[in-house]
Amino acid sequence: MLTVPMLDIVLVAAIVSCAVSLLIVVSQGWHGKHSLDHDLAGVQKFHATPVPRVGGIAVAAGMAAAMGFCAFSDPGRFAHGNVIGAVTLLLASVPAFAAGLTEDLTKRVPVKVRLAATMSSALMASWLLGATVHEFDIWGVDLLLTITPIAVVATAIVVAGGSNAINIINGFNGLACSVVLIMSAALGYLAWRAGDMFVTELALLGMGATLGFVLVNYPKGKLFMGDGGAYFLGFWVAEIAILLLIRNPSINSWQVLSICAYPVIEVLYSIYRRKFVRKMSPGAADGLHLHTLIYRRVVPRLMRCDGAIPWLRNAAVACLLGPCIGLLALISVLAGGKIHSAAAIVGMQVLLYVAVYKRLVRGSWGRSRETVRVAVGGQASS
Repeated sequence: MLTVPMLDIVLVAAIVSCAVSLLIVVSQGWHGKHSLDHDLAGVQKFHATPVPRVGGIAVAAGMAAAMGFCAFSDPGRFAHGNVIGAVTLLLASVPAFAAGLTEDLTKRVPVKVRLAATMSSALMASWLLGATVHEFDIWGVDLLLTITPIAVVATAIVVAGGSNAINIINGFNGLACSVVLIMSAALGYLAWRAGDMFVTELALLGMGATLGFVLVNYPKGKLFMGDGGAYFLGFWVAEIAILLLIRNPSINSWQVLSICAYPVIEVLYSIYRRKFVRKMSPGAADGLHLHTLIYRRVVPRLMRCDGAIPWLRNAAVACLLGPCIGLLALISVLAGGKIHSAAAIVGMQVLLYVAVYKRLVRGSWGRSRETVRVAVGGQASS
């Protein structure tokens, strides 16, 4: 069972993360020149006033504070390596976090540079913590992964992809945070059930720091996570998944993938849509993600959001997607213990995503072609 010393990780991380988030909000008058998101007209922008987008600082501060609290309140944890391991992973996250935060402050860091930074973080974790996957439970691929350099590169690509996936779904108040909380809780539960307290505590750290930020971000969006927070939390969850697999052979990679399926499917489908359907760069921004279509097509049908409460429609997206993702994660935890069943759950989620997506896109075409033109920056979707 979860003990008080384990639950205090969540509490300390949440309190510090929330306090720093509030500090950023109230002090934006002097740092707003650099931290505020002034781009209100972009295809992926859905806020009405400039908002600080450096919430990742608060999330990282919450984790660091919780690690420090554990070290000083219970020095015995150093004997088990949990605190040292967590601090090491935090240090490994620096390239990914720094690249994202620099983009938040300057708006001048190319996507390729940020992806390279997250891969650098993954390589550091492989070197410092041995976080390298040698089995993906895929015939033929696992044979290649017995070659260490190939395994290291494959792991780095997976972690970088996971980090970018969280950044892609980071478009509405509370959405990316709720997904991170759900995935961390599910992965943490698998670790706890397997008796892996280190990975369990890593999951609790992420949950606590994210929860503290959510208290300020949701529902009115007083502070944004930004690229720094998205890459940081994406890296953290990806490493939890990697460490869970390499430390617990009884857990299969398909079950982990089924828990994290939504953001992974989103990023892969976005690449396919942009490169092969619209013949554009996979890194080019557009407003045709699933969560964006839900915002444009589903939310207006379910609620009336007048000018007096402009944030309500934004916040509704997380309310609609969050429970669905949570239910799918629960199914993955309960029924994904075998490779074949976990693979079936992944396949079910892919089919569900594509079916819902196509229905929403066709709805947009059927009622308002102009809506789709706006979503892709003035060009009609294909």
